[in-house]
Amino acid sequence: MDIKNVTEKAFYPYGKVLHGYDITQLLKVMGHMPLPKNEVIYEASVEELEELDVANDFTKRAFGGLPIEIGYCNGQNKKLNALEYHRCSEVNVAVTDAILLVGKQQDIEEDFTYDTSRVEAFFVPAGTVVEIFATTLHYAPCMTSEEGFRWVVVLPEGTNEQVKYSVGNQGEERLLVACNKWLLAHEEAEIEGAFCGLKGENIFVKIKE
Repeated sequence: MDIKNVTEKAFYPYGKVLHGYDITQLLKVMGHMPLPKNEVIYEASVEELEELDVANDFTKRAFGGLPIEIGYCNGQNKKLNALEYHRCSEVNVAVTDAILLVGKQQDIEEDFTYDTSRVEAFFVPAGTVVEIFATTLHYAPCMTSEEGFRWVVVLPEGTNEQVKYSVGNQGEERLLVACNKWLLAHEEAEIEGAFCGLKGENIFVKIKE
């Protein structure tokens, strides 16, 4: 598939590149976070990352004073597998080069299915800080080399925690898998308990040898 750059105008409906954040220490600390093989791990809140000076900057400038959590999504991935959305923007920092697969929440059908042919791919260079809009469908990025990817995730505090009430099985409630996290999975991904709302190809990103 055609892979554009996150700096191109084509990315404007999905998010924007953020400037002026000193991520030097963030990148350094992320260098020793786990990078598993043949899987992806996600940690929503990592104290070592949240104690960095840039955390206060994200709180004030990116989230208008809201309490935030800073974690990471690291590993090896070449497939779409699922798409999620939140009721807020998400800020990511590409520690390594990565490819982000995105779509628009507005394109989800009335039956809560989404055609993966609508997905677009964007290359995110290492060191880029990017805001993903609330209406943007996204998930774990894809790697650009066999080593894998490292990806910082900044969200309002409490996002992705376990829901503490009984969730219904009608309408959009079927998609809620965690606090502030609505998910559409592809059946090939076999994500336990997830609504299989992605129809079409489970997009595969071929990396350069």
